[in-house]
Amino acid sequence: MAKKALREVRFATAGDVMHKEVVCIEGKKTVADAIRLMRDKQVSSLIVNRRGVEDAFGIITRKDVVSKVVDPGKDPSAVKVFEIMSKPLITVSPGLQLKYCARLFNAAGIRRAVVFDGKQIVGILSNTDIFNAIEV
Repeated sequence: MAKKALREVRFATAGDVMHKEVVCIEGKKTVADAIRLMRDKQVSSLIVNRRGVEDAFGIITRKDVVSKVVDPGKDPSAVKVFEIMSKPLITVSPGLQLKYCARLFNAAGIRRAVVFDGKQIVGILSNTDIFNAIEV
């Protein structure tokens, strides 16, 4: 998306600025596997796949790895992704205006949300995506 003035960015939508490539991992994989995948794909978070249609998606971030594995001195090869992931995910609709996404991020204390169209995950939106959409 082309950069826009702040006034216009507030009316842009999650679908306008989201990243369409979403990288997923299974919850039974180790945190070491997650670290390798994040580095390989150059992403800061991974979506944790559902175990079934009745289950919710999860998310693991670099912050989770640092605060829940590195800080307490755990071995990333001995910790499973499902042990440190956040679940359920906070999701936004592709049509949600960025001003409301920003409010949600602030109120929920999150940095990213999955963009869900009602049937499937179509992208991921981060506060960096919102920030980068502002033209100065």
